[in-house]
Formats: sequence, structure tokens, C-alpha cells
Amino acid sequence: MTTYATLIIAIALEVVGTTFLQRSAQFTRLAPTLLMGICYAGSFFFLSLTLRTMPLGIAYAIWSALGIVLVSIIGLVVFGQRLDLPAMLGLAMIIGGVVVVNVFSKSVVH
Repeated sequence: MTTYATLIIAIALEVVGTTFLQRSAQFTRLAPTLLMGICYAGSFFFLSLTLRTMPLGIAYAIWSALGIVLVSIIGLVVFGQRLDLPAMLGLAMIIGGVVVVNVFSKSVVH
């Protein structure tokens, strides 16, 4: 698998895990709690594969930034959580930062 494929899988599993975290009702519901743990473990496994070829700081920046944005979208669509203008501007800056790192940094594996 390519570096970006493993990173995308890591991000997807982290986002699904965080969604199950919300559904776990503070660990009082067994199935969502177990699924959350499985997703988080898988996410870290695939992140570790990414680290074979991508520097830790870059991989973690992409993983966490895209996770933040995707979880915010899920919060909006699935859980009806609203974002105000400053929150949306902040998310846009996070996306911009990931684009700058990926397009202009020589640290990123292309």
C-alpha cells in the first residue's frame, strides 16, 4: 500500500472511532465502545505504517487536521451540531495548512 493509502485508512478509522465515541454515551453502551476501541487501534496501526515513509510531524499534522475537519462535518450532518463563523474559518485554515504542507513541503513523500 502507498503511504497516502495507509494514512487515509488511518484517518477514516479515527473518524469512525470518534463517531462511535459519541455513540458510546460515555462508555455506557457496550457495542459502540468496543467498535470505538477497534477503530482507534486500527487507526494507530495504519498510522504506524505511514510512519515508515513519512515523517512523524507531517503524518500527524495531516492525520489530526483531516480528522478534525471530517469529525466536524459528521457532527454537523449526523449529530446536528452547528458551527459558527469563527469555527468554520478555523477549519478552513486547517485545510489550508494541510494543503500548504502537502504541496510545498519537501518533507512530504510525493
